[in-house]
Amino acid sequence: MKTATIVGAGLVGSLWAVYLSKAGYKVKLFEARPDIRKADISAGKSINLALSDRGWKALDAVNVGDEIRKIAIPMSGRIMHDMEGKLSYQPYGKDGQAIYSVSRGGVNAKMMDIAEENGNAEIFYNQRCTGANLEEGIVYLENTKTGEKSEVQADLVFGTDGAFSSIRYNAMQKLDRFDYSQKYIDDGYREILLPANEDGSYKLDKNALHIWPRGRFMLIALANEDGSFTCTLFMPFDGENSFETLKTKKAVDHFFQSTFPDFYELMPNIADAWEDHPLSALAIVRCYPWTHGKTALMGDAAHATVPFYGQGMNCGFEDCTVMWDIMQKYGDDIDKVFDEYQKSRKPDGDGVQDLSLHNYHVMRDFVGDPQFLLQKKIEAHFSEKHPDKWIPLYSQVTFSHIRYSDALKVGDKQDAIIKNVMAQFDNIENIWDSEEVEQAILSEI
Repeated sequence: MKTATIVGAGLVGSLWAVYLSKAGYKVKLFEARPDIRKADISAGKSINLALSDRGWKALDAVNVGDEIRKIAIPMSGRIMHDMEGKLSYQPYGKDGQAIYSVSRGGVNAKMMDIAEENGNAEIFYNQRCTGANLEEGIVYLENTKTGEKSEVQADLVFGTDGAFSSIRYNAMQKLDRFDYSQKYIDDGYREILLPANEDGSYKLDKNALHIWPRGRFMLIALANEDGSFTCTLFMPFDGENSFETLKTKKAVDHFFQSTFPDFYELMPNIADAWEDHPLSALAIVRCYPWTHGKTALMGDAAHATVPFYGQGMNCGFEDCTVMWDIMQKYGDDIDKVFDEYQKSRKPDGDGVQDLSLHNYHVMRDFVGDPQFLLQKKIEAHFSEKHPDKWIPLYSQVTFSHIRYSDALKVGDKQDAIIKNVMAQFDNIENIWDSEEVEQAILSEI
């Protein structure tokens, strides 16, 4: 029987184990953490995730999507909260299109169950990767509790152990001419768990992603199954209006009361809950090559991104789809499989990172800007009339399987066209849905 070792039993690792099992591999997953299913997974342990079309395609291909749908909450659009507590709604796509809020811990636990039950997979916990022989398919391990060292050899090895991947750091990065960069953005994040009402009901509309955009920083909220919301404050580490200025309960209380007044009304004890979750950093990791010998990197280990397009997990799951399709093409010729995987997928790893950074600025700076909102209205109206000529960038990324790298190029072109057309009309606010504007856009395409 063919064998495979997967380092990292997170979201991508546990899904890839199901794929490999279906291909006839005996799979062993090694995870540095304890079994999260035996720990108390509270709703706000880490940034909630937004599952969209690419992720669902990867899950449904191995018949596990329906299990995840049981714990997913549809969100059909964004609700913006301004300083006065006024709400404005932006749909994400057409009627019936939604992204889905899921708890990282909840999905990970479910995927581990599926890997063990549906797949021919075993998971070993508290096993830290200390190195690897990439050509021979050997992974060196150390038990984090006992210190006992061991090694495992397999026909194939996959590093799916996240942004700070041990297999990449301890083996891949030792290779000659291995490109690697790690860039932290200036902003960090802290999570806040907004509890359900006493009767278990939601304090906000659960079928939307809530955003409090405030220029240089923002608060977001995604619903959990138990009536609570996982809320995340993104802001600079230092300077004016930064985490550095929120060191006391008094400062936290004043900041929320003055900056997010409607949220403060929902959670007047915010200062007491402020340190329930740690202050964390956000980084983009780029590297190449992604494969060597019998070993390949997938998910965040290859292309970690910031969470502002909700595509980190979806991109990692799409790695599984891409790798799987290439394996069907070349069978056991793993040199060809790995070569095509990294060459075809690397531009999309870079693309999702560029898109994520771009959307951070959109969410933070523009979602409350009247000109931006008008631009989105014009785009949506034009796209509805000419779906064969125009798919909005967000829909390309979220509700299609267009390559990230292609979506990025098309999105840049579309942005330039709409801005140019808007500049041609002094009264664009009044005639944005007119035939005149429509013809101006058609002439630019």
